[in-house]
Amino acid sequence: MSLSDPLGDLLTRIRNGQRAGKSTVASPSSRLRENVLSVLQREGYIRGYSATEEQAGIRSLQVELKYHEGAPVIRRIDRVSKPGRRVYSKIKDLPRVYNGLGIAILSTPRGVMSDAEARAANVGGEVLCHVF
Repeated sequence: MSLSDPLGDLLTRIRNGQRAGKSTVASPSSRLRENVLSVLQREGYIRGYSATEEQAGIRSLQVELKYHEGAPVIRRIDRVSKPGRRVYSKIKDLPRVYNGLGIAILSTPRGVMSDAEARAANVGGEVLCHVF
């Protein structure tokens, strides 16, 4: 089965896993998903992730969710740029999520990065999602 929005599927799996109190969630693997997960790990929103090969040529991602005092670290994770409506932002128009307490994840010509990394690199791009 093909998905029309694989990144939206990953974000929904993370959201549902945290609501259910799971320690890990599984997701099919793709390069974009791995790049977004590496940004989430660098920013401290997840413990980590690992890629495993279930069958020959079929990879899966195991995402380790993070909790603080029993509450999920990710309070809100929203998809911004969707397949039907792409949202691009210049460097000067980059959004501040919850006045700087959250992050925006961008897909730039230099790769997938957080809004702070994009400001430091002075590059804009497609706003994939907001995390708080």
